[in-house]
Order: sequence, then C-alpha cells, then structure tokens
Amino acid sequence: VVRTGKRIVGDKSPQHTANLDEIHEIYPNARVIHIVRDGRDVAVSAMHHWWRLAKDRAGGFFELTPEELEIRDAYLEDREGFLASGRSIFTEERLGQLARRWSYRVGKAHRDGTALYGERYLEIRYEDLLQDPPDTLRQVLELLRARRGDPIIERCIRASTFERVASRRQGEEDSSSFFRKGVAGDWRGIFTERDREIYRTLAGDRLIEMGYESSDDW
Repeated sequence: VVRTGKRIVGDKSPQHTANLDEIHEIYPNARVIHIVRDGRDVAVSAMHHWWRLAKDRAGGFFELTPEELEIRDAYLEDREGFLASGRSIFTEERLGQLARRWSYRVGKAHRDGTALYGERYLEIRYEDLLQDPPDTLRQVLELLRARRGDPIIERCIRASTFERVASRRQGEEDSSSFFRKGVAGDWRGIFTERDREIYRTLAGDRLIEMGYESSDDW
C-alpha cells in the first residue's frame, strides 16, 4: 500500500465464504462483500467449468467420472438435442455435492459475516448486480468508502460488461470460455424435474432464506 499509494486493497475468491471466521482473526477491520448467486445457476456454471478443465483435456485437473465425460461430450455435440431429450447435465451424486456445498458456504458466510463484521459486511445478489448495476455498485463503493460519483460508476460498468470481457453478446453460450454466458436464471432451461427435486431437498431452505424461492410456492 505504501509502495503503490493505493488506499484500498482487496482479494476475491468464492473460497472465502467458508473462512470468514478465520479471515476475521487476521483482518478484523476488513470490509466484506459477499455476492450471492442462485445456487442452481452456480451448479450449472460449475459443471461447465469442470467440463472445460477435466483431466482428459490438456492442462485439465478436475476428476470426472466416465459417465460425466459422456454427458459432457453428448451435450457439447448437440446441446439442443441433449436438452430436448430430457437428459440432465448432472449425475445425481454431483448435483447433490453442488447443492450441499452452496448451501453450506452461503449460509456460513451469511452468519459469520453478519456476526463478525456487522456494518462492514455487505451481502448483494448477483442477479441484482445484473439488473441494476448502478445502485448495486453504489452500495459496494459506499461500503469501501471509495469515490462513488456517477462518472466513476459508469466507468466501472463499461469496463466490466460481458461483451467487453467475453467478446460476444451476453446470453451467447461458449462452454469453452470462463465467461460462458453471463445471464441469470439459466438453470430453468437446464434442470430436469429430477434435478429440481434434488436441489429442493438438499438446499431448498437456503434458496428461500436467500430470496430465490418462496415458502408459499413450496
């Protein structure tokens, strides 16, 4: 900080959500921004990410089962036909793992962040960031005590548009890219009825708690 003259220094990783209690022991005065995303979209995104970096590909390191590799290849060969057939991109075991992990991490970060950091903890939803970038960014900059005038917010938005970082229109899927699609709610066209039931059973309470579902509907 002294060397660069920067007043605000940050670090970002989804792995932090499970370790806010440990982080608080080292950085008790930090300011924490927790971006929550619908866990079902997280599951879809994670599966594509693992497909892209599976061990059977150069430089890959994710261990997938033969069944998962077959699913991947069938999906990539004919996405529309695959989904129309009613097949799932998940094995039951993998979707269960993803649902449990999302529920645990989101719940732990919410509890620890609120209890340990208080007003220095901000929880925002990815979906709100997409729908209303100016207002959501204003909350972030306010928490950080950074400059937050309209020109700064507009510059941040222009610099981080999906079109700019991915070089294609938002909503156009490219499974080989880290920036796969850039939309919210994609799970609705991907999840089978089995998938919906598995996720509801394992993480339904957390979806309701985070405002992604209503207990009246379930």
